[in-house]
Amino acid sequence: MSEIKNKPRFEKRIFWDVNFETLDYDKRASFVIERVFERGDVEDIRQCRRYYGDELIKNVLVNAKYLPQNRLHLISAIFEIPIQSFRCYTTIQLNPKLFPY
Repeated sequence: MSEIKNKPRFEKRIFWDVNFETLDYDKRASFVIERVFERGDVEDIRQCRRYYGDELIKNVLVNAKYLPQNRLHLISAIFEIPIQSFRCYTTIQLNPKLFPY
């Protein structure tokens, strides 16, 4: 038997720049996961973890090109992944910016 997953209920504000009603959560899984962890609140993250599972989420987030610094630390703590393992962290370290005065 195949397990039918209930579609998660995310806030529309997370997907402000796309047509929310036609967003396919399965075909665009990487986009949805990155956006939820970048802009979502605790309940959105719970919905995402329930729907996609931790293994897929870890794989997507470790290979993400960009995550905000504060969310990167949150994700690292939630999944117990060293921050140095994230692609976006490595990219930031390779491209240092000027010190803000």
